Amino acid sequence: MFIAFAVVTVITIVLNAGIAIADFSRAGFVLANSAEVGLPPSLLPLLATLKAAGAVGLLLGLLGAQFVGIAAAIGLVLFFTGALAVHFRARVFYNIAFPGAYFSAAVASLVLAVMRIT
Repeated sequence: MFIAFAVVTVITIVLNAGIAIADFSRAGFVLANSAEVGLPPSLLPLLATLKAAGAVGLLLGLLGAQFVGIAAAIGLVLFFTGALAVHFRARVFYNIAFPGAYFSAAVASLVLAVMRIT
């Protein structure tokens, strides 16, 4: 059980840290996607900070601060629920798999973290 938790959590950390870096650096694909769904570029630093905080929180959870990890996973689930909603609102479906994958990774991390403490 711990191996599944660790693998899924590490994958979720890497995904979120990677996209946070892309957001902070204003990568072309990030700017294009943000414009397509109607988010102003001025929100990118905030969104990147939230993703990075989620990754750090998951790492802390992996290192033993279980409730911090659970809180981070909940935050990421909520964040990517919002991302999916924004995609649906803007009717941008061709790349919905990306926020869907991040959402799924966050949900899996949350479920495994909760199962670990029960």
